[in-house]
Order: sequence, then C-alpha cells, then structure tokens
Amino acid sequence: MSRGFSLYLDALRFGAACLVLLSHWAYPRFTEGRHLWLRELNLGSDAVVVFFVLSGLVVAYAATEKDRASGRFAFQRLTRLWSVALPALVLGLALDRTGATLWPAAYDGWWYTPAGLGETLIRGLSFTSQWGGDMLRLGTNGPYWSLSYEAAFYLLFALWLWTSGMRRLVLIACAMVLIGPRILLLMPAWLMGVWLWHRIAAGNLPARTASLALAAGAPVLYAAALALGAPDALSAQSAALLGLPHMGSFGFSDEFAWNALLGLLVGAHLLGVAGLARGRSPGEGRAIRWLAGGSFSLYLVHYPVLQFLSPAMGARPGGLLGDLTLLAVTLAVCFVFAAAFERTLSAQRRLLRDVMPTSRKPGLTSGSTR
Repeated sequence: MSRGFSLYLDALRFGAACLVLLSHWAYPRFTEGRHLWLRELNLGSDAVVVFFVLSGLVVAYAATEKDRASGRFAFQRLTRLWSVALPALVLGLALDRTGATLWPAAYDGWWYTPAGLGETLIRGLSFTSQWGGDMLRLGTNGPYWSLSYEAAFYLLFALWLWTSGMRRLVLIACAMVLIGPRILLLMPAWLMGVWLWHRIAAGNLPARTASLALAAGAPVLYAAALALGAPDALSAQSAALLGLPHMGSFGFSDEFAWNALLGLLVGAHLLGVAGLARGRSPGEGRAIRWLAGGSFSLYLVHYPVLQFLSPAMGARPGGLLGDLTLLAVTLAVCFVFAAAFERTLSAQRRLLRDVMPTSRKPGLTSGSTR
C-alpha cells in the first residue's frame, strides 16, 4: 500500500468520523434545529458505509500482509475493538446514569435505553447487540451498532480464510444463522473493500486518466444521487417489493440497497485514488495521521458525551456560538479519551502478550498459519 494512498485513507477515516459527529450534533435537542440540513442529508449513515469499505480494505490488507496466522488475526482484531470499546462502554454507562439522574428530561426519549452494567458489558464486548433479531441500543451510544456488524464481518471473513471444505460451509452457515440476515444485507459494502485490496495488491490499477475519472466521478455521482432522492426512492422500492409499509423492521439496514450502491461508489473512488497515488511520495502527513489516530474514539464516544454535555452546559452561549462550544468540548473529550486508550493500543497489546502463556501467544501456535 503506497504512502499516499494510506494517508488518503486516514484522512477519509477522520472525515467520516466527523460527519457522524456532526450528524448527531445537528439533532434539534442539541442545537435547536439550526443545522437540521445535516440530518436531512443523512450524511452520518452514509459515513458508516464509508467505514465499512475502509474496514474491508484494511482487514484484507492485514490478513494478507501482516496477520497471516489465524490466532494473530483474531488477537489484532479483538484488541483493536476492545481497547476502545471497553472504556467507551464504561464511560457511556457512567455518563448516562449520571445524566439521567441529574437531568431526567434530557434522557426521556428514544435515544436512551437504560441497561445494567452486566448487560452493557456482555452484549457490548461480545458485539452481539444487533445479532439475530436483536436491535439493542446500549444506553445513548447509538453508533455502537456498527461494531456488531464489523465483528460479524470479521468472523465470516476469518472462517472463509482459515477453514476449507465442508467444515467451512457448516461453520459459515452456522455463523450466518447467529448473525442474522439484517447484518448480512450490509456486507456487500465491506466486501467491496476486500475486493479493492486484492486488486491493489495485484497491481491491477487503472491508468491515470481512468483513475482521475473514478476518483472525481464517484463523488459527483453520489451528490447527484442525493439530489435526485435516490436513497429514499430505493428504500421505498425495497419496501414495495417486500410487501412492507416501510423498512423500519430492518433497523440500521433499512437502506441496504442504497448502501450497496454507495459501497460501489466508494470502492470506485478509492480505486481511482489508489491509481493516482501510485508512484507518488507525499510528505509525512503527521497532522492527518494524528487526527486519524483518534477517529475510532471520536466515533464511539461522541454520542454519550454530547448527550451529557448538552444539559450540563445549559448556561453556554445561545445560537451558533453555543453550538460550536458544545462541539468543541465534545471533540476535546473524545481526543482526551483517545490519548488514554486508542493511542496506547500498542502498549496494551505488549502487556497482553507479556501475561499470556508462550504456547498461546497469537501467531506462535503450530498449525495456525494458512
């Protein structure tokens, strides 16, 4: 993976996290409807699809280039998730409990589902809150749903990669039954990232003119699709074909047709960017790397923080200044959280390896490689 392309992926990852934050900040209960256009464009949901494509690409890259042993792959993926998910769940629970006690009216709505510590940790750390027929919201942490999808994609990818024959078919079938059809409906976007990495690894990149057309054309098509109301039209058509009044029963997969199309557009855009970045040597991009290094925390922590700070900062200035103050403090909290947990992932992994028995250290067990 070229440095330029890697740097672009980092910038895109941070940008997608910011879009999710802004789409939630735009809720009327936080900013009194002054930025409702962000909600109406539904950019936050689209940004999650961008995350899925990026995830598929990065995980496929890791599995073929760095984490070629099944044990190491599992260790790397789980520690990446748990290093942020565990403290995010604890922080979210603490903020929710405190906020619901101090300002009960602010938590009286669809956005808050009270849950005990045990249920929060078990369902949160197993990433099963959306599996099967469940659509469990963990407190106010709405964005946590996507981790349930991510973990499912990792599991299916690993089973495909490190099993074979009838065993592969049986295990994947069992996993799909446990995961449920709703999650599988969004997997095409993730698989687009996997396909993209294999094409990049094979050196099968388009020529410069075609790369420019893909890199620039995909965002233009995306903007045109939004202007024409394609997401709503596809959802309505899906509901009609299924004989449903609406797609609400599909939870976060209610726009699966649009999400598949969006995944295709993101994949085409990134293929073009990869072609343009070939042979180029950009600078270090330290600012971009640093911002991206806190993007997972920003994504996973911002909602409980927003929900808590909004009533807690009731005396903040009104209007746009107050909105920006709430946004700035939320960003600050998220990046302090990232400094404590996300940016210390390497140290956390070293600590875990030090305390694990040698025979069980990931990548060292015989027979674990492909």
